[in-house]
Amino acid sequence: MHSIAYTVEDMQEQFSHLQALSRSQPINDWVTRLTQLENIEMMLSDNQANFAQAISEDFGHRSESETQFAELFPSFTGISHAKKYGKKWMKAHRAPISALYMPAHNEIQPQPLGVVGIMVPWNYPLFLAVGPLIDALTAGNRVMIKMSEAAPQFAQTFADAIARYFSSDMVCVVLGEVDIAVGFSELPFDHLLYTGSTAVGRKVMAAAAPNLTPVTLELGGKSPVIVLDDANLESVVNRVMMGKTLNAGQTCIAPDYVLIPRQYHVQFINLAKEWVEKHYPNIESNPDYSRIINGEQFKRVKGYLDALSSDEVHELTAVESSIETRLMPPVIVSEPAPDSEVMQNEIFAPILPLVHYESLDDAIQFVNARPRPLALYVFGDNHTGIEKVRNNTVSGGLCINEVIMHVAQHDLPFGGVGDSGTGAYHGKAGFERLSHMKPIFVQSKLNGLNMLLPPYGGLFKKAMALFLK
Repeated sequence: MHSIAYTVEDMQEQFSHLQALSRSQPINDWVTRLTQLENIEMMLSDNQANFAQAISEDFGHRSESETQFAELFPSFTGISHAKKYGKKWMKAHRAPISALYMPAHNEIQPQPLGVVGIMVPWNYPLFLAVGPLIDALTAGNRVMIKMSEAAPQFAQTFADAIARYFSSDMVCVVLGEVDIAVGFSELPFDHLLYTGSTAVGRKVMAAAAPNLTPVTLELGGKSPVIVLDDANLESVVNRVMMGKTLNAGQTCIAPDYVLIPRQYHVQFINLAKEWVEKHYPNIESNPDYSRIINGEQFKRVKGYLDALSSDEVHELTAVESSIETRLMPPVIVSEPAPDSEVMQNEIFAPILPLVHYESLDDAIQFVNARPRPLALYVFGDNHTGIEKVRNNTVSGGLCINEVIMHVAQHDLPFGGVGDSGTGAYHGKAGFERLSHMKPIFVQSKLNGLNMLLPPYGGLFKKAMALFLK
């Protein structure tokens, strides 16, 4: 059977084939799983340049170095982590048991779910396909992947590569437009993992609901930065601007806005200008600076800026944005109105609002009055202030004196909460998310439970009197 489905009928046929295999031939051995991980590793190693070129073609230009740093590097380290620990994760292991039931014992046995569906976004189409694929294959599943129609060059390149390195009995890539994506989300997967916008995430969950398909939704939202009044501002600007300009801001955990004490406002803007000049000189021709993915996205974010007054917009370079090349230089927005589009919507571009706060309580209240973010970043040295933010906010993930790097920690689960998503994966968390962690109770030949059978006599009543105090 062909490994790439182009029609709804092809897709449904391939799913049925994989589902039948998953029921008749479950992948319970480590050797098969390890082989699949090594296949991913070989595919990435052999196709690095092709993948980076295809992504760049989709973006109009995407820095090859960014593809290496933000997509290939975490993919390779994720594979290494799974190869190191996967055999241990898949073993049945003892679980605690109450003394009341001894000498019986409890076990937990991880089992493959069956067929996992992965819906990939366009912003990091390699890592956000490979990352979930690693977890799914380590857990012993068969996989169908729907690539984003907004990154067609990479989607085709990736699909062709998958077909060379994997049997279609193991991994299938699906290409197609929105109708294919809708049909994909309606398939009765054993688990469906979607990465993308909150609005589409709601539709994916609704489509999966009739099949009772469990879903992991990795969404987005507005990830805030809280700058404490003792923070080293040069360090803050260095890390925040790195996170905001990476992939031209098209990152689901990019710093979306900065809550900052008023006295640091002007200094932050000046330091940001110096930072951009240092790290992206001649930005219009700089190979390290990426473009906005397409004209539709460019017009959307340019509209956010056009709706603001000139006093609010602080350009960090002398270069103007260009719809023809989809170049959008970094911009800081000063104190935008809370109901402005730039403060209501996830920006997904190198536009950084600065919002003043008077007290740390005000900053925390500002964050908590809005939907739960996928990530939250706090900068400062004051332990009390950091702990206050840490304990009084809820976010998918938290970085202290850093941005974005938590996504590359394979020993940490990655996921959202509330509007920013449901469920988490990566590493062991991903293995368990895409496994059935089957509970097993093993009774001993010698046990006292027969004494608690009817007719309920005096011994039973004494036992209940003891246990129900």
